[in-house]
Amino acid sequence: MDLFSFIDYCADHGCDGAELTAYFLPPNADRDYFNRLKRHAHLRGVSITGTAIGNNFSQPKGDFLDEQVRQAKQWIDVAAQFNAPHVRFFAGEMHEFAEGRDRVDNAIAALNECADYAGEKGIFIGVENHGGITSDLLVEIIESVDSPWIGINLDTGNFFTNTPYKDLERCAPYAVNVQVKVSMQTPEGEKYPADFDRVVSILESANYQGFVTLEYEDKDPLAHVPEQIERLRAAINHR
Repeated sequence: MDLFSFIDYCADHGCDGAELTAYFLPPNADRDYFNRLKRHAHLRGVSITGTAIGNNFSQPKGDFLDEQVRQAKQWIDVAAQFNAPHVRFFAGEMHEFAEGRDRVDNAIAALNECADYAGEKGIFIGVENHGGITSDLLVEIIESVDSPWIGINLDTGNFFTNTPYKDLERCAPYAVNVQVKVSMQTPEGEKYPADFDRVVSILESANYQGFVTLEYEDKDPLAHVPEQIERLRAAINHR
């Protein structure tokens, strides 16, 4: 399945939008490819809700971090070409942040630079709760970036704690994009079903107004994604 087929799949299942993760773009994707993808989405009645990259800003200052920032800006340009409102970023890895306060400060500086650029394009940056980052550190980073164009890309299945719904409540007021996973995970790595009604209630309490993306990482997606779409749709419509 390429991204054109993925857009068709979303349209065929009545989805309002599709999130086009950068990982699944062909390596030779260029401006013409992005325009064809944008045209296809429009003709199928599917909004491109955003794109997502796999950057790492929890690095020492130097060439690698500079290159991460440069590539992140390129994807902000792609989102602008798609007329997408949002780009998913990572702040970095928790074990790398633990190596020193300078790593956190470097991530904040990198996000400030990217947020300034994103603001010029009218694109939101959503920093995901990824890489083991705690809800407290994520909120601290977001509050330290001086821009109205930054928020949290809230992945509902990425807090591997004993109180994941409390973590979601902590972060939901900062959410600019939400990815709902069908499973949660204990600190020991055991999966259990997500409570969609509870997730939607948390988003509603935070007055979240953006897109809600289903993110399925379990077995047999073609068999189970349609039923999970309906399950999530029912939880949203029930409110």
